[in-house]
Amino acid sequence: MQRIPELFARMTGDEKHEWAAASTIDVLWVLYDKVLNVTPATADDPDRDRFLLSKGHGPMAYYAVLAEKGFIDESILDDWTSWDSPLGQHPDRVLVRGAEISSGSLGHGLPIAVGTAIGQRIAGSRGRTFVLVGDGELDEGSNHEAIAVAARLNVANLTTIVIDNQSAMHGWPGGIARRFAVEGWQTAEIDGRDHEAVFTALTAPHDRPYAVVAKIEKS
Repeated sequence: MQRIPELFARMTGDEKHEWAAASTIDVLWVLYDKVLNVTPATADDPDRDRFLLSKGHGPMAYYAVLAEKGFIDESILDDWTSWDSPLGQHPDRVLVRGAEISSGSLGHGLPIAVGTAIGQRIAGSRGRTFVLVGDGELDEGSNHEAIAVAARLNVANLTTIVIDNQSAMHGWPGGIARRFAVEGWQTAEIDGRDHEAVFTALTAPHDRPYAVVAKIEKS
């Protein structure tokens, strides 16, 4: 984690999304450092864990973590917004090693993650699917359909991490975790900057689809 702020700072040119990216740094680091069963060497292994960054608008933290973990060369961070860089302001799964989906359009990641997790189950894969979404993204109706379907099909190998940085326009009665719980998901709420809490939540046993709401205070 020590080098992540340095790597993050090397990317300029998308300052309007800097906070969106910075709010994900700690969760992304814990995921790749301690939770996900995937490395550059196993990036194509059918039994790998899949991580889907639905919150793809503002991917600087994601790129910083991928660079630190060896998926991409850190030298390409410096010109990440140039026309010939593989790193766009939205990740492209064809160009960025380790990126499971091309993302950034709000509301797509969670539905794709449901399908990915179901595909793993059908294939008999030992891998799990993790998807990171933003609280504002949950205003999109496609997410609510995915939440309902995942519970009804008991997609237990799916974990959704919601970065709650108070960006949602409308909110939900009882809070974000309650929105998942009423559909039958297991849920947890944590401080999204507390690495121990993030690790504990993301490694907790569950036999249902699982939603972890990581609260981030704006500084």
